[in-house]
Amino acid sequence: MESLPEAVLIRILASIPAVDLVLVCRLVCCQWKNLVDGTALWILKCQQEGLTRAESEEDAENWQNFYFLSKKRKNLIKNPCGEEDLEHWGEVENGGDGWKVEELPGDFGKEFPSEEVHKYFVTSYEWCRKAQVIDLRAEGYWEELMDTTQPKIMVRDWYAGRSDAGCLYELCVRLLSENEDVLAEYKSETVTIPQDNDASWTEISHTFSSYGPGVRFVRFEHGGQDTLFWKGWYGVRVTNSSVTVEP
Repeated sequence: MESLPEAVLIRILASIPAVDLVLVCRLVCCQWKNLVDGTALWILKCQQEGLTRAESEEDAENWQNFYFLSKKRKNLIKNPCGEEDLEHWGEVENGGDGWKVEELPGDFGKEFPSEEVHKYFVTSYEWCRKAQVIDLRAEGYWEELMDTTQPKIMVRDWYAGRSDAGCLYELCVRLLSENEDVLAEYKSETVTIPQDNDASWTEISHTFSSYGPGVRFVRFEHGGQDTLFWKGWYGVRVTNSSVTVEP
């Protein structure tokens, strides 16, 4: 192996799983450590797996982090569309008749823009709220990555009203420290949907960036109610919530 040209050795190493490269291969010798810590290997792995960047970066750590973040990218919200009723949602506030899960499009509703979404959560005649707290370390985002690279954290939610009833909607997302101190926060305005609306689904989003070191948890909370105080489930509908850590 020592006699192999460096370019050939990089191609061989690029065929090895990324975790093994970092945890095993870079410990073999100084040459392998330099290659694993270098730019060329990670650029090649990204090219081989179709991972492209919008900008040209030559920094080796950026390419390595970009690779790992791209491979790990997924929705960190569990049960975002109510397929498991209220499973994984905590700190639930059940105002009025409480939360309910319904099938799309629902009475006086519209289909969701994505055919992959089949259900939604709906609120009642007093405030209904629910939350999830995401443990970033448990999801594989290590402390040095969050403190130094500070990858963007993208938050999305979808809401709609029934066409025959008015409603209110709110979203609040907080980045928390180890001790659950609030390091950054996004809070939407209270959105008012009037009665006799078109029942269309609206996406709301926010991107956290340059939020500083120490972020270990993301707390996602949303909710709402109807404005007519009708018994039952005439309040805001929410579905397809997501929190993603972006490369």
